[in-house]
Amino acid sequence: MNIQALLSEKVSQAMILAGAAADCEPQVRQSAKIQFGDYQANGIMAVAKKLGQAPRQLAENVLTHLDLNGIASKVEIAGPGFINIFLDRDWLAAQAKQALTLPRLGVAAVEPQTIVVDYSAPNVAKEMHVGHVRSTIIGDAAVRTLEFLGHKVIRANHVGDWGTQFGMLIAYLEKQQNEHHEEIALADLEAFYREAKRTYDEDEAFAERARAYVVKLQGGDEYCRTMWKKLVDITMGQNQKVYDRLNVTLTRNDVMGESLYNDMLPGIVADLRAKGLAVTSEGATVVFLDEFQNKEGEPMGVIIQKKDGGYLYTTTDIACAKYRYETLNADRVLYYIDSRQHQHLQQAWTIVRKAGYVPESVPLEHHAFGMMLGKDGRPFKTRSGGTIKLTDLLEEAHDRALTLVREKNPEMSEAELQQLAEVVGIGAVKYADLSKSRTTDYIFDWDNMLAFEGNTAPYMQYAYTRVLSVFRKAGVDVDSIDAPLMITEDREAQLATRLLQFEETITQVARDGTPHVMCAYLYDLAGLFSGFYEHCPILSADNEATRQSRLQLAALTAKTLKQGLDTLGIKTVERM
Repeated sequence: MNIQALLSEKVSQAMILAGAAADCEPQVRQSAKIQFGDYQANGIMAVAKKLGQAPRQLAENVLTHLDLNGIASKVEIAGPGFINIFLDRDWLAAQAKQALTLPRLGVAAVEPQTIVVDYSAPNVAKEMHVGHVRSTIIGDAAVRTLEFLGHKVIRANHVGDWGTQFGMLIAYLEKQQNEHHEEIALADLEAFYREAKRTYDEDEAFAERARAYVVKLQGGDEYCRTMWKKLVDITMGQNQKVYDRLNVTLTRNDVMGESLYNDMLPGIVADLRAKGLAVTSEGATVVFLDEFQNKEGEPMGVIIQKKDGGYLYTTTDIACAKYRYETLNADRVLYYIDSRQHQHLQQAWTIVRKAGYVPESVPLEHHAFGMMLGKDGRPFKTRSGGTIKLTDLLEEAHDRALTLVREKNPEMSEAELQQLAEVVGIGAVKYADLSKSRTTDYIFDWDNMLAFEGNTAPYMQYAYTRVLSVFRKAGVDVDSIDAPLMITEDREAQLATRLLQFEETITQVARDGTPHVMCAYLYDLAGLFSGFYEHCPILSADNEATRQSRLQLAALTAKTLKQGLDTLGIKTVERM
């Protein structure tokens, strides 16, 4: 049930009957303060100005046409022409009851789209490090949210699996196999990469062979392709362990590496030349864009093929957008890539639009994110200044959470503690990231993220178990109550209203790719439940009917918290 959409529709109809244009904006919002009702319509002022009327007079006219019978108990005009809407408690009770009985909490099905989401994007022959965290976690929350709403989501893991370094890596893999006569496990990818680079720099014969292998690989040589595939497989096998541990939905089938677009590149360069978009400049093939200017104020030249015939990231990104529209039939494409890549992506997409590869009706959206910083405000690194491996970070999260849960649950078995530590630790790392607006840099702080108070994963996971404990004490099953649901107290009404705003919240997250909006909603919901629990006795209610009714509000709270956390990829436990 999307209350905002329902009220917008009703207010909009009334505004049109009062003389407003058919495309008028009612601007219905959730009220910031309880005394202004549950929702406010703020669109009167702008429309009154267009019509040359006094806002208050227009507001009064709108009210004569506004039919919220059975939905609102009171509608009033405030200030210069705001319309305050107070929802009817019987209506709230009926909607809450419906949300409890319908599948998916009563969230309406959407017109399904095919949405491609580009996220994670690790590199081959390198271990995933903290630089991959934000893309992976935020991208996966977006994917889960869109799938929950009923869209067909294609996960695109744009793996860095191509480029000149592969000659060096293949040559080194061959050297290792010849010297050790066995399949190597590449347990330490970083060391493998470092040694390959050192050998390349110090051994001229090796470097020569490496350069020859690049050419062979790009020419489709079978031996080089086999060795290359081995490197990709070993790397993605290791990455999969990280994804599984992070509770991220990516699998091997979602890998769409840079190599996927190789065969398209010559055709794209030729086509851009034929269309007159690309020209030769100093031996390279360049597209000059009026939309971007260099320091001298001239159109910026974007190189798509170097003098030596090599292609650039931009060329790949053009091919990639074209492929996603033509082959994957995308209606919408989201890129979870750090904010420093913004201009690069905009340039590639400007060329894509000019060439007619993707129509304007298919949005290409850069959902940028800031950096992950240490407490010193600098990029998050190890003490010695190296990049932090993701496996090490998750191991530390588990260990710190284990210390915490062991203190709080001395009677719990070791196996249970280990499992709880994993859920809390990994949840804490993810939630700390997801609860911040993705567009800003954020400070990584163990103490904050593992705290049991404030907007953190441990607090939210604990809040969920607290609601469940009510049912354990009552000796009833969350799904088994079927009695009338009534709302008589203010705190019941506030909790029910917030519960029914789940659909508005998830719709906004799906539109803007902002999981922090869901985190803020769930944190608010947990707080409202606490207030309700304190002031509206459930188990010791005055009568059985009230007890049954309040148990149902608790059940809807538990289900909403669990579903909300699930769209974020945060696991819950039954007790803590």
